[in-house]
Amino acid sequence: MGSFAKPENALKRAEELINVGQKQDALQTLHDLFTSRRHRAWQKPLERSMFKYIELCVDLRRGRFAKDGLIQYRIICQQVNVGSLEEVIKHFMHLSTERAEQARTQAQALEEALDVEDLEADKRPEDLMLSYVSGEKGKDRSDRELVTPWFKFLWETYRTVLEILRNNSKLEALYAMTAHRAFQFCKQYKRKTEFRRLCEIIRNHLANLNKYRDQRDRPDLSAPESLQLYADTRFEQLKVATELELWQEAFRSIEDIHGLMCMVKKTPKSSLMAVYYAKLTEIFWISSSHLYHAYAWFRLFLLQKSFNKNLSQKDLQLIASSVVLAALSVNTYDHTHGASHLDVENEKERNLRMANLIGFNLESKLESKYVLSRSSLLSELVAKGVMSCVIQEVKDLYHLLEHEFFPLDLASKVQPFLTKISKFGGKLLSAPSVPEVQLSQYVPAMEKLTTLRLLQQASQVYQMMKIESLSRMTPFFDISVVEKISVDAVKYNFVALKVDHMKGVVIFDNTCVESEILRDHLATLAETLNKARVMIYPPARNASKIGELLPSLTEIVDNEHKRLLARKSLIEKRKEEEERKLLEKERLEESKRMELQKITEEAERKRLASEYEERKNERIHREIEERELAEAQALLQEAAQRIKWKGKKPVIEGEKLTKQSVMELTLSEQLRERQRKLHEEEEERKREEAERRRKEEAERKAKLDEIAEKQRQREQELEEKERQRREALLRRSTEGPLKPSEPPTVAHPLELVSAAPAVAVAVAAPAPAPGKYVPRVMRERAERFGQAPPPESDRWGGGRQDDRISQADDKWRRDDRRSFVGSSFGGGGSSRSTSTWSSSRIPPRGSER
Repeated sequence: MGSFAKPENALKRAEELINVGQKQDALQTLHDLFTSRRHRAWQKPLERSMFKYIELCVDLRRGRFAKDGLIQYRIICQQVNVGSLEEVIKHFMHLSTERAEQARTQAQALEEALDVEDLEADKRPEDLMLSYVSGEKGKDRSDRELVTPWFKFLWETYRTVLEILRNNSKLEALYAMTAHRAFQFCKQYKRKTEFRRLCEIIRNHLANLNKYRDQRDRPDLSAPESLQLYADTRFEQLKVATELELWQEAFRSIEDIHGLMCMVKKTPKSSLMAVYYAKLTEIFWISSSHLYHAYAWFRLFLLQKSFNKNLSQKDLQLIASSVVLAALSVNTYDHTHGASHLDVENEKERNLRMANLIGFNLESKLESKYVLSRSSLLSELVAKGVMSCVIQEVKDLYHLLEHEFFPLDLASKVQPFLTKISKFGGKLLSAPSVPEVQLSQYVPAMEKLTTLRLLQQASQVYQMMKIESLSRMTPFFDISVVEKISVDAVKYNFVALKVDHMKGVVIFDNTCVESEILRDHLATLAETLNKARVMIYPPARNASKIGELLPSLTEIVDNEHKRLLARKSLIEKRKEEEERKLLEKERLEESKRMELQKITEEAERKRLASEYEERKNERIHREIEERELAEAQALLQEAAQRIKWKGKKPVIEGEKLTKQSVMELTLSEQLRERQRKLHEEEEERKREEAERRRKEEAERKAKLDEIAEKQRQREQELEEKERQRREALLRRSTEGPLKPSEPPTVAHPLELVSAAPAVAVAVAAPAPAPGKYVPRVMRERAERFGQAPPPESDRWGGGRQDDRISQADDKWRRDDRRSFVGSSFGGGGSSRSTSTWSSSRIPPRGSER
């Protein structure tokens, strides 16, 4: 929805939308008007539009819209018309409070309404069912449905207004008023959690005010009006914290007040300081810090006595009696006895801190003379004349517990005083800032103190006492409580005793009498004897010598007058010197403060510049990383499209995903792809080479088999021819026998040998073709008869295998030849058949030619 150029047009349009029931669109229209930043100057229509805008935000419970609109309206109004902003904010808080109250009243009315049909029935069945299921009562359910949303919105209203008005000198009065109303909201509705948050919000606002000193329109805390507003806010915070019984938050409020006054080096008014000490007494009493409680009462007594001119004698006695009883309530022994060095130092630091708060010292450190203790407090009470203001019962009780010695009947003497004291108390009419005083709250502490004093005095007189006797001497407590008190006293070295339950006695360990106890007894004895001597022998009165002194009296008066004048002059000079030194000291402190402020501002400026540069560098670095991340993702996607990932796709953590890492990943993936391809090519080459060799081996074996088959066929043919020739020779020998007169022709061995090559030549006459297998015997014969050498072995290394085959073939042939020659030329067999075969085997030379 577009924004309007004029506020009156936007307001008119919003009213039209409201009339037709479209409040959300009307709110959006006015929201666009204020957030468009077109209107920088204040004008009356803009104020009317703001009022309508706030009303819509409250009706629809749109706290965020209200905050945005108020921020823009503050920018417009804070330099021109702050009153308009105040009116708008007051109207905003009034509407929110009114709607919350209406919701609360409506919830109460629903709870109290008589909504039953049968007056004899307590509850309807559906109500019982709902209560059992939800586990809550009707009031809780109505509060959750009606009241809680409006209370949340009211709380958000206070937070929004405080955030808008914070640390602005022109709006500090409205800021204080809002804080007070927020405190009252928390007090009225018992909102303890919201009160803690509210205190923390205001505390942070003050811390930021002190931190950023160069802020525009920053409140000046040194101005009386501003300081009074901030102090009133803190004191109201303290009052509400104690009323809500948030004691921890109340003590933090005390520290806030002290810190605020330390910042400006000023002390609040006496009426506020009376509230300060009155709340301190409550806080310290709740926390069982009786020493600090007594000191706070003492400071309150001095303050009321000095500044409250309307304080009545009765109220003064009650305050003084509270101071004395609070001082007596402090433990008589030191709790740091036997503690570690660290605990002792922590206790000292705590005492100094509490002394700062109680004494309202605005300096950062305390001297050792301000250390708090029970003995110093009682001495100061006597010195300041507090004992003269207390009621008689408290005065008698003080002397009885602190100065008298009655080990047997101390409790019986104290008990009547405690009975009377417990009846004093009431509201202080002349001191409204002081809480109601009730002296009865100190009775238990007085009973414990009486028991401790009784044990202490009994230990100085007795060595052993029956438990029944001790029980009768302490009517305030049971013997078990007395035993517990005695255990603490022994622990902190106040008394030395043992309880023997088997014998039913209490043993006091007083074998070594301390020098202090002996000295006290002797001093008391000396004072008593001196009083008796004075009573028995009163001193004689000397005669008056005034007559002798009259002549020189005038001279003495003149000399004394001159001495007093000289002393007065010296005192005046010393005062002037002190004032001069004080002014010089203040001037030096102011110059140091200004110099320190300049140094701090310069350091802050450098820090801000450094932080700005760091943020700038971080932003640049972040942009570079984002750009590199985008480039890396683009590279990763491109690589994913180009590279087919094997198995699982590699994952890079988002914080480690950089351009360099993606490039390295891509490069590594490319190298692996690679190596894989080279390996596959190598495997393919090896496979092809093995296949080629297998095929060549098969071909070679096939050729060898073919050659062997041909050789076998040739040999079979030769054998067949030989067999046929032999058969022919045998037939010839059987057909034509030799003549008896002719001797058998026996071939000469040399002829046989010469004939064998002829047969071999005839067989091996054709030259072997290259690449053909030639048996070894044929190669030898060819070499022997001048034939060409056989061809070399092929390049696949088949020669060795051929040699093995040929060697085996030669061996077979040698064996065959040997058997053949043996059968031809050796003995065995008839010579006739042998010679006939030989003659037929080897033809004569004539026939060969």
